[in-house]
Amino acid sequence: MRLTSIEKKEAGHYITRYDLTYETVDKKKKVYEIISRNNDLTDATALSDSAVDSVVLIMHDASDEHILLNREFRLAVNDWVYNFPAGLIDPGESPLDAATRELHEETGLALDTVDDIIPESYGAVGFSNEKNVCIVGTASGNFKPSSSTVEEIEAGWFDRKQVRELLKKEHFAARTQAYCYLWSKQPSN
Repeated sequence: MRLTSIEKKEAGHYITRYDLTYETVDKKKKVYEIISRNNDLTDATALSDSAVDSVVLIMHDASDEHILLNREFRLAVNDWVYNFPAGLIDPGESPLDAATRELHEETGLALDTVDDIIPESYGAVGFSNEKNVCIVGTASGNFKPSSSTVEEIEAGWFDRKQVRELLKKEHFAARTQAYCYLWSKQPSN
């Protein structure tokens, strides 16, 4: 595939839709629709070399027997979905600062330790070039409602057995589902 053009189709407040035109190996034209957090994509480099847009928090309690999950009403599917706490990185903010802020805003909890920072990955590579980093660590404190009136979030700690039951009957974001499946299969400490 060879990218031949990028055309901005519609700019929104948070995302912009583009048509990417490619030439396929058999010399045919392929138009592919994407959305991006970048409202000024102009070339191939901008598609893949963009800055990290968001953080995802994979948090456990101090005992490592519970994982933190948000049950959040997601507007795009008009339903409740289990997901890790996550959010956009504000201008001038580091991923770690964004993680600390988002964790507190969405759950009321404090970020205690950072065990790992998983380098950037694509959040929805099938239709977006949005990148995120995952912050893995421990959190503690008392749950509080989300500080945002446009987010309906119910945060909670779940043990492996509870996660296995949720996986059977509830909707999950894909990355959260995959991680929770593997985590729930590990033996307890």
